[in-house]
Amino acid sequence: MATIKLTNVIKRFHDIETIHGVNLDLQDGEFVVFVGPSGCGKSTLLRLIAGLEDITDGKLEINGINMNSVAPADRGVAMVFQSYALYPHMTVEENMSFGLRMNGVAPEKIKAQVSDAANILQLNELLDRKPKQLSGGQRQRVAIGRAIVRQPEVFLFDEPLSNLDAELRVDMRIQIAQLHNKLKATMIYVTHDQVEAMTLADKIVVLRAGNVEQVGSPLELYHNPANEFVAGFIGSPKMNFLEGKVVSIDNKDIAVIEIANQTVELEVDCTKVSVNEKVKFGIRPEHVKENTQDADLTLSLDIDVAEHLGGLTYLYGQFEGNKLTIEVSGANLTRNGESVTVGIKKEDCYLFNSRGEALVNRPVPER
Repeated sequence: MATIKLTNVIKRFHDIETIHGVNLDLQDGEFVVFVGPSGCGKSTLLRLIAGLEDITDGKLEINGINMNSVAPADRGVAMVFQSYALYPHMTVEENMSFGLRMNGVAPEKIKAQVSDAANILQLNELLDRKPKQLSGGQRQRVAIGRAIVRQPEVFLFDEPLSNLDAELRVDMRIQIAQLHNKLKATMIYVTHDQVEAMTLADKIVVLRAGNVEQVGSPLELYHNPANEFVAGFIGSPKMNFLEGKVVSIDNKDIAVIEIANQTVELEVDCTKVSVNEKVKFGIRPEHVKENTQDADLTLSLDIDVAEHLGGLTYLYGQFEGNKLTIEVSGANLTRNGESVTVGIKKEDCYLFNSRGEALVNRPVPER
């Protein structure tokens, strides 16, 4: 169990700065996911916490102790990598116990810790097998088991499921969530897959180009993205965007927004936007409705691709040169090349100023 605090952490490789003054406060027992596009710095940040890279400036604390100069083996962390990195000539049991044996841990203690990890990960029947006799999912469980036997205070996962096929990814994602529930340990998980982030995390850290764009729970980021980047990254399929313009703002912060030759009134943060400013209007695919009766905006889309998935259908279309995705009922039989008219309610709309900052707040569901 551990708390982790990063204060103005900077990483430079020679003259190139890749992590730009990151501040994070991670609580004991949290499952934290670093998410963002390739090259955003999420794996580098994880390696800084692990001690596999040196911090150029700033401070890293685990349980209130400065870790900047502490060796990786003494930080109380264990890391699970994208590659399984198992010794092919060793059995599952030998792979899991290798680190303990190298550290001179007593054999009886090693046996007990390996047995406990094998029970948690359902590896008991595989302990005598070599890695080549295991499936991809089983190998990844062995790699996780090797981390568990060390009994670390912090687990670090660097895209551990990216080498697995789609079905195994779902299965392993569930197993990692169950593992966190059992161990109650602090876990940090790196992924570029925002579905993994949404389903696993207590807290998501969205990164872009070495900067933290937003930190919050999955639902906070989904319902109240801080900016256009987070809004477009969190959610699958991603949010739709249309160009708009602010026509007027009254003294109650109600703005009239012109979109697609129509107008809609939205309550905005008037300190971040001005009249005649160009804005981005955002709407999630699931909020675009087939029923236009009570809609505040209507759009007529030319459908390029209809993706029928059984329970639901995704329609990918064009509106005045803008690409839009909408989610409709699986019973919808729209085909490629057809046109549909859809409706949008203003309470489902998002708005971003010319700098990409969010202008509206949406309520976050509470338990």
